[in-house]
Amino acid sequence: MRIVFATGNAGKMREIRDILADVDAEVYSLKDLGLKSEAPETGESFAENARIKVMEIYDILKDRDEMKDTIIMADDSGLCIDYLDGAPGVHSARFMGHDTDYKIKNAAILEKLEGVADEERGAGFVCHISAVTEDGTVYDAEGEMRGRIASEPKGKEGFGYDPIFFLPEFNRTSGELSEEEKNKISHRGKVLRMMKEILYKKGIISFK
Repeated sequence: MRIVFATGNAGKMREIRDILADVDAEVYSLKDLGLKSEAPETGESFAENARIKVMEIYDILKDRDEMKDTIIMADDSGLCIDYLDGAPGVHSARFMGHDTDYKIKNAAILEKLEGVADEERGAGFVCHISAVTEDGTVYDAEGEMRGRIASEPKGKEGFGYDPIFFLPEFNRTSGELSEEEKNKISHRGKVLRMMKEILYKKGIISFK
């Protein structure tokens, strides 16, 4: 059995491999297979975008007759800020442009929230994962990690918006948590564990 996760993001793949370490399957990124996602993220929800991405890779591998004993997973996730009516939301990766450094993106968000009180800075990291199996059946799971937007970026762990996402229960940003700490409570970790449970109950995967 192999699991192909439709991403080329190295930071994301470290988290994914750690969480899927107990599954009896080899875990591959698109880069491992020499593939690249060209799917346009045109969906109006995280679920729609995750399905677009997972079905793009499914169609490629199906055409190559390479879906035997294979599960493809794809996620769409983003930062939803209450004060900004859920923005940047599904546009999180494209906010200010795909190639814009996250230090610039984070600074722009902090500027938008300048002077806003802590109790109004609530936010959530939302993640939706879609998985498609050899026969084309799609399974879905979605979850959220709640926190608030910090007053300044802190921490060099993680990636993306982690340095400005403050977790009151830790009194630290997501960017200050170790990978082990983050994987226990992160939105992606939460949803991956949900997806493992779904696929295990369906008899599609087994554990080591």
